[in-house]
Amino acid sequence: MISTSFERVSLPVAGEFTISRGTQTEVETVVVRIESDGMQGIGAAAPTAHYGETVETVTAVLPDLLAAVERVGDPPSLDRIGRELEATVRDNPAARAAVSIACHDLAATRLDVPLYQQLGLDHADAPPTSYTVAIDDPDAMADAAAAAVDEGYTVLKVKLGTDDDRKRIAAVRDAAPDTAIRVDANEAWTPHEAVRKSQWLADQAIEFLEQPVPAEHPDGLRYVHERSALPIAADESCLTLTDVPAVADRVDIVNLKLMKCGGIREAIRMIHAARAHGLEVMLGCMVESTASLAAACHLAPLVDYADLDGALLLADDAFDGPTYAGGTVTFPDRPGTGVRSR
Repeated sequence: MISTSFERVSLPVAGEFTISRGTQTEVETVVVRIESDGMQGIGAAAPTAHYGETVETVTAVLPDLLAAVERVGDPPSLDRIGRELEATVRDNPAARAAVSIACHDLAATRLDVPLYQQLGLDHADAPPTSYTVAIDDPDAMADAAAAAVDEGYTVLKVKLGTDDDRKRIAAVRDAAPDTAIRVDANEAWTPHEAVRKSQWLADQAIEFLEQPVPAEHPDGLRYVHERSALPIAADESCLTLTDVPAVADRVDIVNLKLMKCGGIREAIRMIHAARAHGLEVMLGCMVESTASLAAACHLAPLVDYADLDGALLLADDAFDGPTYAGGTVTFPDRPGTGVRSR
């Protein structure tokens, strides 16, 4: 017998988290539990209105998605469950991802192995995660960068998209002179602006530039890619598998997220597709709980770059599991994703 349930959970952000599109002070998530034979799988959705999902839309479709899992009746039948989820709800990728994560957690738990081991991966191959420095005044961003470096982070991801980006990135670089830095504009710039800014970002030894222009302007992304002084990564322009070939000639890196693509199996397919198109791969996240983020930690050995600090940006998380303290992933001695309620 399989039993399923879900609940809404609100989690406070540590201070404020600001990007070019706005500020978050709280994260609303929906936690999914799937139980069978005395064992439990846990997953969670971290929806974002930017992609047309809210907690309300997630809770509206989860009964149908969980009913599909119950119809299959065999949690380790992960490919079949994935097909059933897509047939049941075509959109709502964060909702489908929550169910996918819970099913994978339960399947690996039944085998008494961690998820990365079930997938045949070596956790030692996982790249260090970046730590995100959100938009703030330059001095505050410099302080945040210095604090992250003091905690052992070797890679920073700096959010830009303001009227004084140059001053902000200079302050961060002064505070972290020897640290790898990546910049994410979250669609804030015009193509010409992005090309111009890439020049002085390159002078600050920035590693690459993520989503400089709006996703609805693919020709603008191509324009930037052809003229930028830095490699270009796609985030908002690359949501699902079909987006990978569509952006392959206009970026160098794709940033995949479970909450964008709908689950673990689809993320793995996207990684393979990106490799086939000669692209590097970053695995990213929203600001989200460990209940959803943990699954991405297990997939990290498959990618070149990790941006999996979402749970580190919370003031309080309701779950324990894999951690990326100091940038290096540490897995608990538990099967599945390793997630447990606190």
